Amino acid sequence: MARQSPQRPDADEPELDDTDAAAAADEVEEDRPPADRALWDEVRIDPVEIALPAGTGFTLRAYRQARELTPTDVAERDQDDPFLARRQVVETEEDEEVVILDEEFAALSAEEDDSDEEKDAKARRKGKADASDDDKAEADDEDEDEDEAGDEEVPVFLTHKGRLLLFKTPESLVTFIRSGAPNDLSQLDSWNELSERLEPADIAPLDEDTYELDLVVENLRGGHDAWDHELLIEAGEIARDLAYALRLPAVLDMLSAGSSLDDLDEALRASVNGGIGGFLGRRRLKKIGAQTASLGWRTIVGKISAVVDWRD
Repeated sequence: MARQSPQRPDADEPELDDTDAAAAADEVEEDRPPADRALWDEVRIDPVEIALPAGTGFTLRAYRQARELTPTDVAERDQDDPFLARRQVVETEEDEEVVILDEEFAALSAEEDDSDEEKDAKARRKGKADASDDDKAEADDEDEDEDEAGDEEVPVFLTHKGRLLLFKTPESLVTFIRSGAPNDLSQLDSWNELSERLEPADIAPLDEDTYELDLVVENLRGGHDAWDHELLIEAGEIARDLAYALRLPAVLDMLSAGSSLDDLDEALRASVNGGIGGFLGRRRLKKIGAQTASLGWRTIVGKISAVVDWRD
């Protein structure tokens, strides 16, 4: 059947304006069945979509107790970045100078100090004996703190050797998972089940698992009246998760309690709650410098982008 000319619609069919067309599209979207979440609920892993300045990609995230996880190994990543490389730093007694020692020189210095340490060994042992009871009490307290930390639920992503694996298509993500390639999520007890059952159609992140880090800096630069509260709050959530999972202490510090960006996050959350809390939150937002916030977030996005391994 020949296509009818768009310039002469059927007289019996009303022409849709932009508003009607958008409404019709929304109805189609609502009629479309949601992606099956049964698999994700069973394996307790979720697909995540992250947009960065370099592009948008898919990955996976899960939450588990800290005691169940082995953190990603960042040794290779640190060696690649001279600014992150581990260094042995020795300060002089006057704290006026810092000397960077290589391993060989540090070993020689340690040998020279051995004789002096032996002279003081007896005195130290006596002092330690007197304080043994106090040490045991402190050790018990530390053990309790470690137990509590081990029970804390923490994020883990599809990472490998300190890098976040981001895939540009669902198909490439599924291919990687089925390949058996090494990654940090493979330590989960549900990983084998996921790798056996996962299909590209399953890679459909929920709205709350979709993050647009590429828009954060530009939004903050637009000024207080243009700030997208939901965008910025969600950016803070994913940035904290990534900083923990990827072992990025600088990012964690920038978002830690009491920091300027944490104050921004708290004010944003308060402002969306309404009531007197919302009013006070909006007042707090007015006091936060847009330039400072945008510069801070540009640093965060840059540090996260630097540890992404893009996969086609």
